[in-house]
Amino acid sequence: MRRTDRLFDIIQILRDGKLHRAQDMADQLEVSVRTIYRDMDTLVASGVPVAGERGVGYMITDAITLPPLTLTAPELEALNLGLAIVAEVADPDLRAAGLSLAEKIDAVLPTAVVEEADAWKFAVYPFADALRGATHMPTLRAAIKARQKLRIVYTSIGGMVTTRTIRPLHMEYWGRVWTLTAWCELREAFRVFRIDLIETAEALPELFTNEPGKMLSDYVP
Repeated sequence: MRRTDRLFDIIQILRDGKLHRAQDMADQLEVSVRTIYRDMDTLVASGVPVAGERGVGYMITDAITLPPLTLTAPELEALNLGLAIVAEVADPDLRAAGLSLAEKIDAVLPTAVVEEADAWKFAVYPFADALRGATHMPTLRAAIKARQKLRIVYTSIGGMVTTRTIRPLHMEYWGRVWTLTAWCELREAFRVFRIDLIETAEALPELFTNEPGKMLSDYVP
């Protein structure tokens, strides 16, 4: 059973409002008690209103809950942009709500995504960065689909500004920051660009074809 499915099953068990022992849930879901403890910590971190403690039991309190959702990349992008806008407004209550919602989303992302986001240290960047990068999304998406070269002006984390011609291949989401994997003609190698650090992105009339060594399938992180 996938972890996301198990978390959903735990919520369904707890929704009756009764106290449930970790051992009973572990037996029902055929996992260890230690796994249940870890899952409960994840649910609490994601904002699920769970009361209880280890050795006693857990129960869920009243709250607004949503059914499990499977988001496409464009839907996740739209959600990311919406959170970025809310987090930049002046209303402190809305700002706090936006940050809280973002933390809940991060908490239920697939484990591999969370681990990679932590390794890249992207989750700590402010929403203003995500909002800035979102303006390039339509151009990047269209170029990936059309296999169209791009000319970008890019500012590295160290502050160096370069102009590059790239073959855009793939976009990924890393905890509120998007990245673009591309073949960089300046470096003659694969590069991963933080989209919020792209200053300008211009679609060129030149298209590219799949060439051995320059395709996404050839890229090794």
